[in-house]
Amino acid sequence: MKYNMRKISGFTLVELLIVMVILGLLSAIVAPRMFSKVSSAKVGTAKAQMQVLATALDSYRLDIGYYPENLNQLLSSEDESWDGPYFPQAIPQDPWKNDYEYSRTASEQSGEGFSLKSLGRDKKVGGEGEDADVEF
Repeated sequence: MKYNMRKISGFTLVELLIVMVILGLLSAIVAPRMFSKVSSAKVGTAKAQMQVLATALDSYRLDIGYYPENLNQLLSSEDESWDGPYFPQAIPQDPWKNDYEYSRTASEQSGEGFSLKSLGRDKKVGGEGEDADVEF
């Protein structure tokens, strides 16, 4: 009797398991670094949006003489000196889908000013990392 022995090519179960373990180890090393980049990108986006809002607020103040009561006055106002809109679209939310906190401020040294803040991912004052407040 003669047997027809064909060579069967492919991966064994052990080889597949070794590859899966290697991929798991690589993802355990790379994933935390990638997710930290997402966090810093959101903080950077919030800072950039606040910079654009600050420029619009300063333009409003130059025309009207004072900062608005709220951010929506950058889009429309009843004041006759208003020469807007000072922002080209709806006021954006921060990268964590929350409204920016805006308030007018006044001090003896600097006169009139404003405060612009995002509470971060946790929507609470304070925090660390992605939960930290972003202020302008």
